[in-house]
Amino acid sequence: MATRSKSSKSWLNEHVNDPYVHQAQKDGYRARAAYKLLEINEKDKLIKNGTVLADLGSAPGSWSQVAVKLAGAQGRVFALDILPMEPIAGVSFIQGDFRENEVLEELENLLEGRALDLVICDMAPNMSGNAVTDQARSYVLCELALDFAAEHLKTGGNMLVKVFQGAGFQEYMQAMRGVFAQVQVRKPKASRSRSSEVYLLGRNKR
Repeated sequence: MATRSKSSKSWLNEHVNDPYVHQAQKDGYRARAAYKLLEINEKDKLIKNGTVLADLGSAPGSWSQVAVKLAGAQGRVFALDILPMEPIAGVSFIQGDFRENEVLEELENLLEGRALDLVICDMAPNMSGNAVTDQARSYVLCELALDFAAEHLKTGGNMLVKVFQGAGFQEYMQAMRGVFAQVQVRKPKASRSRSSEVYLLGRNKR
């Protein structure tokens, strides 16, 4: 019988005792990540009634759950992921790679001529355990998200993206500054303190 590694036991223990995990179960959110977006939005008011947004790498869907509540009946939430995602009322889900023309055409058809106000992205690569490889893979995803935002956001639009501090962080911030008038760092309380993850908020797309 296989035994768990110390790191997996530690993660499991932390997960079981995590107040955000318990709160997510109570509130009906699919993941604790919902509270990261809720906290950031409380401060920055990115999503409000009528916001039109895309959630990149949306599965399992907790950010889309938050977004559709905040955007209200006048807003639109488009969720995109290669992985399947259980339906969420009011969310238009497109399964596929957001770099592919077929997926982008489907999004544009659903947008019906409207531009995006906001792009949110809580993606992370499948972790290999090799820190250098995982960091590089993470920034490939971030760069793809930035390219998507630059192409599909309206002028003055915003972007919120998860990044990991370390190699590539400063370069990515510089790339964001090339697209947005202002770039800010956010570390919500729901983000585990030991994690190097932070969120970069790009404001006012040029």
